[in-house]
Amino acid sequence: GRYQVIEGIMSPVSDSYGKQGLVSARHRVAMASLALETSDWIRVDPWESQQDTWTETVKVLRHHYNEALRTFQSKELTRNKHPMETSTGDSLSCQQPVLPELKLLCGADFLQTFKTPNLWKEEDIKEIVGKFGLVCISRAGSDPSQLIQESDLLSKFQHNIFLVREWIQNEVSATQIRSALRRGLSVKYLIPDSVIAYIAQHNVYTAQSERTNQGRPLQPLRLH
Repeated sequence: GRYQVIEGIMSPVSDSYGKQGLVSARHRVAMASLALETSDWIRVDPWESQQDTWTETVKVLRHHYNEALRTFQSKELTRNKHPMETSTGDSLSCQQPVLPELKLLCGADFLQTFKTPNLWKEEDIKEIVGKFGLVCISRAGSDPSQLIQESDLLSKFQHNIFLVREWIQNEVSATQIRSALRRGLSVKYLIPDSVIAYIAQHNVYTAQSERTNQGRPLQPLRLH
């Protein structure tokens, strides 16, 4: 109840990230768009996927925050130019405007990656957790509270890490989906029918696609 959620943003990573089995960004953006057709608050943003090189997470957050701030300021400017058009029933209309915030939504296992040597810059973690904040969803086998307490850095900013318990566990993973598709097994009811049709039409996941970037380290490990 502390926030009014304006929107959710799904940001597919660039092809240059280097993860094994990572298919072309144009396919990933298209599939995400199809999967979100029925959502009235989550959208796909292709900006990150369109970059020529891999973009650090903190830079992606800065980009989306600046875009959200620009949109907010534009709406405030319009509202101030036409004050009589503001609905009198809007309880927020008489209050001082509150600047938007942007938080990184992740699974509990994401916190474990902060401990991976050379994967993250410490200053990036500080900015991500300290300036933006995390919304962390529980995952089976991960104890986010313990991970936070074991890290001096995360403990320092734990007031900005919001833990969400997922009461209905869903352990379906992208790895399992790709494996089933390669073996010709049905993934119906696991992903939307529109995405299944797209995968079949474009032959997206194959044994060959799974070998993409095989033996290649992730781009952040190569840079850091």
